Amino acid sequence: MKKVFLFIAVLSLTFLNAQDITDALRYSKQDILGTARYRAMSGAFGALGGDLSALQINPAGSAVFLNTSGSITISASGIDNDASYFNNFSNENSSNANFNQVGGVFVYNNNNESSALNRFALGIAYDQTANNFDEIFITGRSNNSIASYFTTEAQGIPLDLLTLQAGESINDLYAFLGENEGFSAQQAFLGFQAFVIEPDDPNDLDNASYSPNVVGNSFDQEYRHESTGLNGKLTINGGAQIHKNFYIGVNLSSHFINYDRVTEFFEGNNNAGSGVNEIIFTNRLSTLGSGFSAQIGGIAKVSKMLRLGASFESPTWYYIEEETIQRLDTFSDTDGEVIINPNVVNVFPEYTLRTPAKVTGSIALLFGKRGLISLDYSYKDYSTMEFDSDYNNNDFIILNNQIEQAFQGSSTARLGGEWRNGNWSFRGGYSYEESPYTDELIAGETIGYSVGLGYNFGRIKFDVAYDYSEQDRQQQFYPGSGFINGGNVNTYRDNLTFTLGLNL
Repeated sequence: MKKVFLFIAVLSLTFLNAQDITDALRYSKQDILGTARYRAMSGAFGALGGDLSALQINPAGSAVFLNTSGSITISASGIDNDASYFNNFSNENSSNANFNQVGGVFVYNNNNESSALNRFALGIAYDQTANNFDEIFITGRSNNSIASYFTTEAQGIPLDLLTLQAGESINDLYAFLGENEGFSAQQAFLGFQAFVIEPDDPNDLDNASYSPNVVGNSFDQEYRHESTGLNGKLTINGGAQIHKNFYIGVNLSSHFINYDRVTEFFEGNNNAGSGVNEIIFTNRLSTLGSGFSAQIGGIAKVSKMLRLGASFESPTWYYIEEETIQRLDTFSDTDGEVIINPNVVNVFPEYTLRTPAKVTGSIALLFGKRGLISLDYSYKDYSTMEFDSDYNNNDFIILNNQIEQAFQGSSTARLGGEWRNGNWSFRGGYSYEESPYTDELIAGETIGYSVGLGYNFGRIKFDVAYDYSEQDRQQQFYPGSGFINGGNVNTYRDNLTFTLGLNL
């Protein structure tokens, strides 16, 4: 019977909205992922081409290939999160492995010397654009209780809506509130039923003001965040070499999002007079999305030594679906344990997200067959991110205004170099990305370093790369809520990447 009810709840909960501006940023950013050669040079390939992942920076890069080629890439990733929270420090390490790139470029040479078109190339590639794997643990003693979250959400909601009627279950009322009253009403219901909050006038069903049932100014708190999944895209590319010194190209890309997250917040206190002494709040989020983008670019051989490149990537237009599950457990030294587990899947209305467009300018210096130096500069205006929905939800107007105020344009610079000695290639790179936030305390700049080497066996090439990046950021536990607490997190990421390439 429980399974039947859960199925009905999934179909009925269609008028919820709980997105925040961090969702827009999460799906708008792209990591430096791709082949080992690409990663070893920190992705500075906009004026070079000749590498499958270079197509993601400048689609004209496919026409630089001299022969039909393909490659496959796997990587092992690690993440180290150092967190501080009210002078308490914690650390969480995690790692995973991914198959993150495969594809090929088919080259067709035109032997007609009188033709302006010297070469034509068709490419197809799958690329992972983001690794959503992450684990964070934050602990410390705060003077602010999570009860403020439920208290804020409850204000203005009549007590009658939060009270179970005869024959009505927790599941029934939670689902009803989600369908008819929205996200805040559900949070108020959880807090009220678990005794985290109390109505100021419990005898008045029209009461719409609430106070926390937790007192004091000392609360031991723990926050756990675990996320999995990845974002990627499938790209169809066309490129051409014109008059030997010019290359042009176009990409059409189909994107996907797969993101799952579980957060658990624990709070304990021994404060005299507190009606609740322990709180455990668990939230699960599952996100699926699909999107489309296009890209154009060009490369010019100014001389044997100098190449220039430029590209434009359109916004990605995503269609996104989300589901959430919640649970709230409390414990009182006097009244014991209360478990509020609605066992209802909240299905949010499908919404759209437009990510920022990106422009890239590139320059490369080639020293014959001995080596090269390459520099890319990219710009994305994150304040142009925009939510929308066919349901004309006014909440998105508020979110979009918040995006315009919270985000700014962000520049990225990538520098890479390669030196060749016989069949060996030695590589290194550096990357710098500005914070997308107007307040850099929320998330600071991202700095990365990379090294790698490769060996050319003839038709077969093998490359390996190691790259490292770091960023300081804030991890707010419940963005946009009345509970403003969060920790400061220093994130360190490293990757070991292997690519096997084949030339025909």
